[in-house]
Amino acid sequence: MRTLRNQHEEKISKAMESVLHEQESVDQNHWRLQYHVSTPAFWMNDPNGFSFYKGEYHLFYQHHPYSPEWGPMYWGHIKSKNLTHWEHLPIALAPSEEYDQDGCFSGSAIEKDGKLYAMYTGNMWTGDNYDTDLKQVQCLAVSEDGVHFNKLPQNPVIGSVPEGDIHPHHFRDPKVWKKDAYYYCVLGSRTKDHEGQVLLYRSRDLLKWEFINVMAKSRGALGFMWECPDLFSLEGQDVLVISPQGVKPEGDLYHNLHQAGYVKGKLDYQTGLLQHEGFQLLDYGFDFYAPQTTEDEHGRRIMIAWMDMWESSMPEQKHNWAGAMTIPRELSIKQGNIISKPIPELKQLRQNQVQYENIIVNGEQELAGISGDCYELEVKINAKTSSKFGIKVRTRNGTHQETLLTYDKLESLFIFNRDNSGEGDGGVRKASVGLNDNHLHLHLFVDKSSIEVFINEGEKVMTSRIYPGDNAKGICFFTDQEIELVTLNKWNLSKGVSPLVFKG
Repeated sequence: MRTLRNQHEEKISKAMESVLHEQESVDQNHWRLQYHVSTPAFWMNDPNGFSFYKGEYHLFYQHHPYSPEWGPMYWGHIKSKNLTHWEHLPIALAPSEEYDQDGCFSGSAIEKDGKLYAMYTGNMWTGDNYDTDLKQVQCLAVSEDGVHFNKLPQNPVIGSVPEGDIHPHHFRDPKVWKKDAYYYCVLGSRTKDHEGQVLLYRSRDLLKWEFINVMAKSRGALGFMWECPDLFSLEGQDVLVISPQGVKPEGDLYHNLHQAGYVKGKLDYQTGLLQHEGFQLLDYGFDFYAPQTTEDEHGRRIMIAWMDMWESSMPEQKHNWAGAMTIPRELSIKQGNIISKPIPELKQLRQNQVQYENIIVNGEQELAGISGDCYELEVKINAKTSSKFGIKVRTRNGTHQETLLTYDKLESLFIFNRDNSGEGDGGVRKASVGLNDNHLHLHLFVDKSSIEVFINEGEKVMTSRIYPGDNAKGICFFTDQEIELVTLNKWNLSKGVSPLVFKG
């Protein structure tokens, strides 16, 4: 008779064979990302278990290893010493037990007694309707080497929702941390009337958990479900990150299917209540969901998110892969708001620097050496008397293909337009941005099928997947009146993710 451990290992081995069979073909796709984390093949969504363990960063992710569509969830796994050069590892978790038979859903990881513990949601479908016919429980798996995980015999460690106005089925995405003598975790939840909320638990040993309270809730304005909560302290303030589903658009905000952002405040660990300010987005682009953070050995708070969005068209699926992660971002607080900056370790990928200073642009202008499809571009622009100016990227001569990044000075808006970006979804996103002494600072990270725009030193960020033709490599600056490119630096970026090697 097979043991539970052998059953788990067999499911992982079979899934690895599936992924390895497709990896080489997937890598030939011209949209294949070069320095962003993605799965070797097939489907990826939420980051999970982001942690710093034995001198390395470990990142797990929701993974379906048999098709480029969402399916029964496994935990894929990748690690890095510097958050820049990544090495694929064997799949860590497979849905192998009765309590997680339909998916090892999202969760987190923490070190205890020198071992790495993964806490995740076990999912079971109880009928055909995935919104209503489900049972979710919280489970633990442990690893002594950070690679091979065994599920604990005590699973599930949280087997049902607490009493009160808490929906009995939607109960997922544990994020665990330690403070003083206790381990704590937050869980995504909703009320029985479908308003998003977060639950707080505590434990002395990770095995026996005590419900403390509903930490925070939507109260009608922030959607029907809060997924992927994350609670941490940043510069003396408690920050709750959430991914609320069902938030209605307001002006230029909340036009994605689901949102991802934060509230700041103070958590009373005795009552379990978070007194907090209003909700703020962490990214104003198209493709950013389920962010998760970790604290590293330097005390930095690092965030990674899924660089896609539910129900988007994902043209890469026809090449047998789907999904990616954002670059890692370091969080800090400035003037009461969280700012996100690309981690400095990414400079290790830089090649072939091209520099310009004090370039006057009137109309449209391209510059020698400023083009590509996998690069970093940093520019400081003096707006002078212009009212609209910006950058077109991933352009191709003779076609209308372009991704349009425009600053509207009269409206104080930064506008990201991907209506002509190639295949995939179009659309426009806008972020409120002021100029600093009439200057705009932009820091772009462009990969084969993505753009991340850091505006005014991370005051706002806009992230999007785009799917241009493989010859769309042009970069063009434009303006309605004269502007000055005060400083401009562009680097090609080298490949940061190694292929998966698996020896069984």
